[in-house]
Amino acid sequence: MKRIFYSLALCFSVLVSFSSCQQPADDSQATVVAHPELHQQNDFYLSNQAPLQPAHFIKLPLGSIQPKGWILKLLELQKNGLCGHLGEISAWLDKENNAWLSEGGDHGWEEVPYWLRGYADMAFIFDDEDMKQEAMVWIEAILNSQQENGWFGPEVRSGNGNLDYWSNMIVLFTLQNYYEYSGDERVIDFMTKYFQFELTVPDEEFLSSYWENSRGGDNLYSVYWLYNHTRDAFLLELAEKIHRNTADWTQKSSLPNWHNVNIAQCFREPATWFMQSGDSAHYHASYNVHDLIRRTFGQVPGGMFGSDENSRLGYIDPRQGTETCGFAEQMTSDGIMMRITGDPLWADNCEDVLFNSFTAAFTSDMKSLRYITCPNGVTADAENHHPGIDNRGPFLTMNPFSSRCCQHNHGHALPYYLQNLVMASNDNGLAAILYNSSVTTAKVGDGTEVTLNQETNYPYEEDIRFSLNMEQNVAFPLYLRIPGWCENASLKLNGQPVQVSAQAGAYVKIDREWADGDQLTLNLPMSLSSRTWAVNQNSVSVDYGPLTFSLKIDEDYQKISSIESAIGDSKWQKDADPEKWPAYTIDPKSPWNYGLILDQENLEASLKIVRNDWPADDYPFSLENTPIEIQAKGRQIPSWTIDQYGLVDVQPRYPVQTSEPVEDITLVPMGAARLRIAAFPFLNE
Repeated sequence: MKRIFYSLALCFSVLVSFSSCQQPADDSQATVVAHPELHQQNDFYLSNQAPLQPAHFIKLPLGSIQPKGWILKLLELQKNGLCGHLGEISAWLDKENNAWLSEGGDHGWEEVPYWLRGYADMAFIFDDEDMKQEAMVWIEAILNSQQENGWFGPEVRSGNGNLDYWSNMIVLFTLQNYYEYSGDERVIDFMTKYFQFELTVPDEEFLSSYWENSRGGDNLYSVYWLYNHTRDAFLLELAEKIHRNTADWTQKSSLPNWHNVNIAQCFREPATWFMQSGDSAHYHASYNVHDLIRRTFGQVPGGMFGSDENSRLGYIDPRQGTETCGFAEQMTSDGIMMRITGDPLWADNCEDVLFNSFTAAFTSDMKSLRYITCPNGVTADAENHHPGIDNRGPFLTMNPFSSRCCQHNHGHALPYYLQNLVMASNDNGLAAILYNSSVTTAKVGDGTEVTLNQETNYPYEEDIRFSLNMEQNVAFPLYLRIPGWCENASLKLNGQPVQVSAQAGAYVKIDREWADGDQLTLNLPMSLSSRTWAVNQNSVSVDYGPLTFSLKIDEDYQKISSIESAIGDSKWQKDADPEKWPAYTIDPKSPWNYGLILDQENLEASLKIVRNDWPADDYPFSLENTPIEIQAKGRQIPSWTIDQYGLVDVQPRYPVQTSEPVEDITLVPMGAARLRIAAFPFLNE
């Protein structure tokens, strides 16, 4: 297809202002735009260099955004929990004879890179000296492992005898963030030499095994990152080679494979390649994969799709789940797609996955996790539920010793989410993309450094309060995302209403000369809504703003041996203390088999919002701490029981028949419930 400019490729998102209004109080202009301007490059942060298509947003360097509020709490729990202490537990991170620390080492090939990209980012975010020292042990070993020909790390070969490039792709993400934080020029030389090596490898020996072939888009993304720093022409030749040898994620009605993490991670490869090809078909292919998997296996709440390990024909019920690292990879992909496209859809999906799915995959102290989390799941036991779920073994248990992927790979989700809260725009402005309490320091306008403070309990409240601090007045645009679910958003600037007709799924752009102490409040009104999942027996889910709700089920936690309940390929260090790191099963102590009674024409008539106090510890993701509940009506469905595989049975056939009495039931946010019914049989009274 003929090369086209990026703005022309975005046929669904034209670069125009929908409304514009001069503000009466000063010279501010507030407009609604589909996405930021692309007619210039940011003067202070490195954006795509020609001939690459410009990206709509630019990631700020690691350390530019500091967490507060509940995201700080989650990161602290992760730091003090499994991710921060996995080096004490995991046999794959044992330093003795580790493949990343010793020539000929025999373990840690994939697990060290998985863990390090989350751990190192946390070390730098918290500026924790002990953690930074630990992270640098591995980073120095990686940098020192480079051979004369450019290869680095362990020489692992796949079954066909070719070098396997997968684990190196993960390492490059860590090195990129480390460079942005430290400015260590060794990273640039290191990556240049490695990519020169990749260019010499014959096609038939390159990305030739399953995982690396599926995930070549990660390699491609890093090549463009380096190109933007060096402008070395050979990198564009390498990028074409990587795309040519990566699995084809541009198919319209099928996928190269149906593995949940591959899909969440690899669907962005065509859009990444679009930055070089300029072909809008590549751009739209990533949207197609995202939509295809959700049309086919994603008729469920929580932002993901049913793929316990692999999506399977006929297994579409909300009792099918997703791996924890599938949640993490989807959130990372959403951030990258957000930067490439500027489309708020990706921020909406990232929030959906984080708020409603990711947090429920962990115990409240983040010291244990489970491999699979489902929209409808009423047990977290240590049994084998195959073939009800694809995996064989105790994949629902909360266990810190279990699994090789999720155990190590979950840690990057929260640091990456934090880094995507605020981004730079090409017109020397800033964009508030994801809303959470934080402090962002960045250069804007003429190079003046601005501190953007964000205070909110979103998504548990409707207001996001911004304050700006700077040494001198500076003019720059500030973009505020309006979520796709939000109608009638409004703004106040220094206490005065901003006259702009904000639109869902777009941005409000405020262009003005900002002064120290300016205050801005964005109000995102939340309302009740419901979704009907027609292919799953017309089951229904209840939403309030970005939160989806589940039946409140009393949870019975039983401490069990982490070692005895670990899945088959788990390994742990000989000194790991299972008493310090217990596993848990969770079983229901209250009935769960309810259908929901709803007046879908008037949800407020059948659902009542109840507000609770904000938790003193800033952790809202538990039944005890949730700041919001919904009072509802339902009936039990005696025929809806646990099936022969030990799982909640599939949705009862619609229309559902039950003669049980109407009961008061309570709904809580999905992200606070470890046992859940979030897709309810619909009882039409």
